[in-house]
Amino acid sequence: MKVYDELVARGLIAQVTDEAEIREMIDNGKATFYIGFDPTADSLHVGHFMALCLMKRLQMAGNRPIALIGGGTAMIGDPSGRSDMRSMMTQETIQHNCECFKKQMERFIEFGEGKAMMVNNADWLLNLNYIDFIRDIGACFSVNNMLRAECFKQRMEKGLSFLEFNYMPMQSYDFYYLYQHYGCNMQFGGNDQWSNMLGGTELIRRKLGKDAHAMTITLLLNSEGKKMGKTAKGAVWLDPNKTSPFDFYQYWRNVEDADVMKCIRMLTFLPLEEIDAMADWKDAQLNVAKEILAYELTKLVHGEEEAEKAKAAAKALFVGGGDDANMPTTQITEEQLTDGQIGILNLMVACKLASSNKEARRLIEQGGVFVNDEKVPAAAFVITKDQLKEGVKIRKGKKVFHKAILA
Repeated sequence: MKVYDELVARGLIAQVTDEAEIREMIDNGKATFYIGFDPTADSLHVGHFMALCLMKRLQMAGNRPIALIGGGTAMIGDPSGRSDMRSMMTQETIQHNCECFKKQMERFIEFGEGKAMMVNNADWLLNLNYIDFIRDIGACFSVNNMLRAECFKQRMEKGLSFLEFNYMPMQSYDFYYLYQHYGCNMQFGGNDQWSNMLGGTELIRRKLGKDAHAMTITLLLNSEGKKMGKTAKGAVWLDPNKTSPFDFYQYWRNVEDADVMKCIRMLTFLPLEEIDAMADWKDAQLNVAKEILAYELTKLVHGEEEAEKAKAAAKALFVGGGDDANMPTTQITEEQLTDGQIGILNLMVACKLASSNKEARRLIEQGGVFVNDEKVPAAAFVITKDQLKEGVKIRKGKKVFHKAILA
């Protein structure tokens, strides 16, 4: 199966322009393509997974990825798919986040001469002269057409600032700039970016002629991709210091039954023939499929050794063993103790099992917190210094485990 057909078979393609030419370029390694990442945090999360895996697949087929970090556009805020305006960040924060992104992306794609490259649109957007920009680029955009774009229609009732209104021309200019300076002939993005991406393709053709080969593709299920990045209490990060390999493994081990095969198809690099053979799995077999998904993605992000540890820890906890050697662990210092003990509320916050004492109290009152396999009876429950010396196993709900131990 050729590359483009495999992308379709894996459910990754939603909309395209010029499908025949896109197919020919991708299949023959002629695409220099970009995908944008807004540096709004110091780590990528699982909502970025689809894009990262796509970049890896296409590079393996001889195409050249460009990871575009939105250091410039992040200073404005993208209204796409949002009901409010994104908060502003300093240039120092944006630069730090960009550096963190590259380290994580290196697990997926290979950077270097003639290989993948990372660029930051702050390098050209921040130096633009506003008058020159609106004369040269703004004249190519119809306000009526922009207002028909879904990303703006969603914001019209609550109010769309002029600042945000500039996002589409600026993102379109990114593609125009990359086309001219890096030979970028293709862009990928989620469904919520379709209008902005079409703007970039149209800008290139208006400025450089209709024969300019600028291609646009959107990924399927962008909204689900973003949903993947969120749990009830926050994001699932690729940084092991923010989400441990064990918790990362458990996140994928606990996906909904209806989503597991879809995730395996879209996100893993298992052969399609092997995945097709799993298509009719049900009941207990779905649990095996979830373990395969969790292992493959943990290996991709954190390496085979950490994936093996996470798998072994999960098996020990859920199949009846007691080995907690690889369980996420928080060290508690004596300074955090009061009279040789610590309350369960403070301990849960220290272990990041709750964001506040109020949340921890609610979980306990709902009967969802266990210490050493015993249900915590009340919010006044305390853990002693001697217990912490031995190590205390905390369970939140049925599937979240953590160990606290005295430093």
